[in-house]
Amino acid sequence: MDVDVDAVADELYGLVPERFTEVRNEQAARARKAGQAGAAKAIAALRRPTRAAYASNLLVRRRPEEVAAFLELGEALRRAQRSLDGGRLKALSHQRHVVVAALARTARQLAEEEGRAVGEDVVHEVEQTLHAALADSEAAAQWSGGRLSTGLEPPVGFTGLPETAPVRPPTERPAKQKQEQQRTEPEPTPEPEPKPSREVEQRRARAERARAEAEAAARAAELRAAEQALAEADERVAELERQLREARTARTGARRARAAAADRARDGDRAP
Repeated sequence: MDVDVDAVADELYGLVPERFTEVRNEQAARARKAGQAGAAKAIAALRRPTRAAYASNLLVRRRPEEVAAFLELGEALRRAQRSLDGGRLKALSHQRHVVVAALARTARQLAEEEGRAVGEDVVHEVEQTLHAALADSEAAAQWSGGRLSTGLEPPVGFTGLPETAPVRPPTERPAKQKQEQQRTEPEPTPEPEPKPSREVEQRRARAERARAEAEAAARAAELRAAEQALAEADERVAELERQLREARTARTGARRARAAAADRARDGDRAP
């Protein structure tokens, strides 16, 4: 039976990085034993994912609906970039920053739920990978496959907004020629702007829903963190109050003991 390299790769990149090398070597050895040298070589060449790549792959595998909406946002952003639609780019650029930050936090949370600590440097790499997926269709395909071995880098200078829109200089014509054309040429009828297709509207709606869900998830995460911090503060206050009560009780006991000792001393002085 032939070894399915694609299926093996899919399995490997779903593992935690610490298990990757061991399982990869086992699968490569199994392929060699089955006499499939090409498959064994391809499996052995698979690289262990970095922490950022692992978190990115986990996000793709665990949040397919958010990933689909994110890919549609990337398509819309690239179309607006090509058409130099400044207004659309501005709106999409704001949405991009919100969604990228929310998805990076989600990736971090998923990795930590698997017992893998994720620092700010790893979160930054995940964000860079997401920006790359928005900027380039090939990067988007790599990321959405859930098999990254390392993070992706967005194109240099990619911001989602053009720095300046190109302006076509007017063609100078002699004054006499202009006057003749004004007399002979009718006023051009402006063409109506094309209406967006139903598919585009549906994609926009899904992207908007994804943005709203990402923002809601971010707010919920911040609220949970605040509630946890408040609960920990309440526990600390309760512990300090308990210690204060114990200290007061001990102080009262010490005072009573000193008073009793003084009474005994005075009674001894009065004795004949």
